[in-house]
Amino acid sequence: MAGSQHVSEHREVLYVIACGSPLARHVGRLVDLAQQDGWEVCVVATPDGAKFVDKPALARQTGHPVRTHYKNPGDPDVLPPADAMIVCPATVNTINKWAAGIADTLALGLLVEAQGKGLPIVAVPYTNAAMAAHPAFRAGIARLTEWGVTVLFGDHVVALHPPGTGEQHLDAFPWPMPLATLGSVSWSAA
Repeated sequence: MAGSQHVSEHREVLYVIACGSPLARHVGRLVDLAQQDGWEVCVVATPDGAKFVDKPALARQTGHPVRTHYKNPGDPDVLPPADAMIVCPATVNTINKWAAGIADTLALGLLVEAQGKGLPIVAVPYTNAAMAAHPAFRAGIARLTEWGVTVLFGDHVVALHPPGTGEQHLDAFPWPMPLATLGSVSWSAA
C-alpha cells in the first residue's frame, strides 16, 4: 500500500516543562520550533513557572491547556500522554527536587514518572553563577545525567551570569539546541 505511513495523523507528543525563570516568558519560541519539527506540544508549568508564562497564548499556540497542578481524582486527563519531554528553563529548585525523587508538583511528578518509563528527557538549567555553584545542584545534574537524562548545562549552552542579571541574557538563549538534542536522544533510544 503506497504511502500508507502517511494515513495516520498521530504525531509524537512533546511535553515542554517550564520552571520559574524569566526565560519561561519566551517558551513559546521552543513550542514553535517543536511544532515546525512535527511535534504535538503540551506545556506544563511549575507553580512558579506559571507566574512567567502566558497561559492563554500558549493554549492557543498548542491547542492544549497549560497544566500546572495535579488533576482532581476522577477527572479526565486533558493532555495526551508524552513521548518525550524538554525541561526548559529548568531551575535549581526543580533540578534538586527531581534528583531527590520529589514529586510535589505536577511537573516533578511527570518527570519522575517519565524517567521510570524510559522516555527521552532533555533538561536545560537556566540560573545564575552563584546558584549554580551550590554542591546540591551540581550533584543533582550529575545524578540526573547518570540516570539517563540529557542535561544541557555549561558555557557551551549559556554562560552563567551574575545574580540579578538573568533578564539581560535572555536573548542569548539557544532555543533550537534542546530540540536538536532531543532528536538525537530520541533516535538513539529507538
